[in-house]
Amino acid sequence: MKEKVPTEMQTWTTILKPKTSLLSVPVRELWNYRDLLILFVRRDFVSFYKQTILGPLWFFIQPVFTTLVFMFVFGNLAGISTDGLPQPLFYLAGITAWNYFADCLTKTSTVFKDNVAIFGKVYFPRLITPLSIVVSNLVRFGVQLLLFFVVMAYYGWQGAAFQVQWQVIFVFPVVVLLMALMGFGLGLMITALTTKYRDLSFLLTFGVQLLMYGTTVIYPLSAAPASIKTIIQLHPMTGLIEAFRYSFLGRGEFTSASLGYSMVFTLVVTVLGVLVFNKTERSFIDTI
Repeated sequence: MKEKVPTEMQTWTTILKPKTSLLSVPVRELWNYRDLLILFVRRDFVSFYKQTILGPLWFFIQPVFTTLVFMFVFGNLAGISTDGLPQPLFYLAGITAWNYFADCLTKTSTVFKDNVAIFGKVYFPRLITPLSIVVSNLVRFGVQLLLFFVVMAYYGWQGAAFQVQWQVIFVFPVVVLLMALMGFGLGLMITALTTKYRDLSFLLTFGVQLLMYGTTVIYPLSAAPASIKTIIQLHPMTGLIEAFRYSFLGRGEFTSASLGYSMVFTLVVTVLGVLVFNKTERSFIDTI
């Protein structure tokens, strides 16, 4: 029988312990692993479309079909105003913005569950994985944005009443960054919860669809009843969608206050998301 060495007599040559605090973001380490980030982005793109017939054409098909459904249901049957804009242009603007946020949120929310095999075998900064999701979704967003520009050019040639607001077009990159960080931060918080409560991953897809109706994707803010207009404005994506439409189409109730509110909300959820993610990654492998 092997004799047990008393704890006080044991000497350790290597001690593994966290080197960073819960709120720290290993920027230098993330930069050193940038090649891995690129590989993850490529993996997300290839694995999702490799066994599909139409491949990347789904980037265009999904927003086109969604726009057609919205035109039929909300534009024709319900008769909801599009603020004087052509229906395809109005709906496509909201869909393009919302899809990027929703994709970042839903795919980031299952990071721990989807990558448990990799996390349990090799070390790398775990934030690389959710960051790769945000970047890969940015490619999809860029393709759908190109479709939006094509539709803009068509209706511009037809003489539709809209105008690009060049004096505030610089807001657009800020809007994209805020949408990415908001989905990133909320996703990090949810993925920490899904390590213990798997049901959340099923509820999230349904919840994201409901949240869309709380924004101005399918109706202009000017058409919202006064009794619920304030509630709609409290949705952090409302200000970003309005800013998106106003920048390119000149329509929408865009204000610096609404953009500032979205900025503050995004900052808070991003900080909380990183904090929760850093705390959970230390022990999630034991519970997932």
